[in-house]
Amino acid sequence: MPELPEVETVRRTLTQLIVGKTIQSVEVYLPRIIQRPDDIKRFETELAGHTIVEIGRRGKFLRIVMDGLVLVSHLRMEGRYGVYRTGDEVEKHTHVIFRFTDGTELRYKDVRQFGTMHLFAPGEEFKQKPLAKLGLEPLDASFTEAAFLEAISRRTTKIKPALLNQEYIVGLGNIYVDEALFRAGIHPEHPADKLTKRQLERLHAAIVDTLTEAVEAGGSSIKSYVNGQGEMGMFQHSLRMYGRQGEPCLNCGQPVVKTVVGGRGTHFCPTCQPPYRTSQKARQQRNGRQG
Repeated sequence: MPELPEVETVRRTLTQLIVGKTIQSVEVYLPRIIQRPDDIKRFETELAGHTIVEIGRRGKFLRIVMDGLVLVSHLRMEGRYGVYRTGDEVEKHTHVIFRFTDGTELRYKDVRQFGTMHLFAPGEEFKQKPLAKLGLEPLDASFTEAAFLEAISRRTTKIKPALLNQEYIVGLGNIYVDEALFRAGIHPEHPADKLTKRQLERLHAAIVDTLTEAVEAGGSSIKSYVNGQGEMGMFQHSLRMYGRQGEPCLNCGQPVVKTVVGGRGTHFCPTCQPPYRTSQKARQQRNGRQG
């Protein structure tokens, strides 16, 4: 599933490709993708005549902002946008086509058919699902250490599920949570409310650094992700933990372990990311020696 870096890359690409274009007509081939309004013909007719003025992002959601409407789009597992010339062959699994007045088209393809689109009046998208209860934006200036500690430090769940919860922090998925926890030296099953202030500060920095580097690399093409121009992301070549089970840890050389945490496949180094009770005991022993 595309995470924040991949969606941000699509946002930047679509900004270059479609901002300023005016929609002439829309055709929906798979009605269940359109979640709002529930009348597909209304969706098609309301969009006609509107000009795209901005491509925004909230977490893993794209916001296609027009003069008077906002389309909120979630790519889910394998959704893709691409820009074509009118008359180009329509590829299999193309479910929505936005035809522009300049003879180009924005096409939405989705093999798994899990993507969604919601149409709102400007500003209303933040008051209703799916954007209404989203948490902190990790690449926004508001994502300070203090805000991060406030969002996470009292959660009694394991830290990985806490980071995956979009009501606390948005945009993080399986890949980048594993990467950030490794950089911070924190076990994915460590109770969130048992993390020290120093550990949380390290984790905050690791999240920002990991996502920033991934965005600069165009995201990670682990499965079928490409940006709006059909180009693959390159951050998968920089992954230190995700997908490397059995390979030596880049820090200590111990084999990377894969397990399941919160129902998600999880990669970690048992040496660099010791379990909570082990790390707690080590701290106590150090404190005892210092005493």
